[in-house]
Amino acid sequence: TIIKCGTPSATTIPVATVAGTTFTVSSVTLDNSCLCNPTTKLEFASNLVAPVAFTGTLNFQVFKLCKGQITPVPVGPSWTFDLVALLSSQTFSFFVCDCDSCFDDCCTYTVVATVTSAVTVGTLNINNATLGAISTCGRNNCC
Repeated sequence: TIIKCGTPSATTIPVATVAGTTFTVSSVTLDNSCLCNPTTKLEFASNLVAPVAFTGTLNFQVFKLCKGQITPVPVGPSWTFDLVALLSSQTFSFFVCDCDSCFDDCCTYTVVATVTSAVTVGTLNINNATLGAISTCGRNNCC
């Protein structure tokens, strides 16, 4: 079993950000080469802070990029956070499991926030964004 935590980070979604704009909010690199058929649970947590009223919709998606890959692959569903005149702070967290263990080398998992509303109103800070991973063997007979 491997437990790995990424470094907390902060990202600001500025005023009038248009749909399709992406922000990388957190990442963690994991070496599963010592595990057979690994299953990885990824946990994301953050504190969303709106210093002025924020309105907008964000999708959060985990992507995986392993050794030899050129394009990141989505892991699990996207998570939607829809804010209407948020003027405070609140936590936002989710977890997904990655059972697609075609790669048993180093992989970097990244959480990307994408603006999906036409345009944002106000500023949103994504503070203390952290991505953690727990990996274990998928089959007991080969560990």
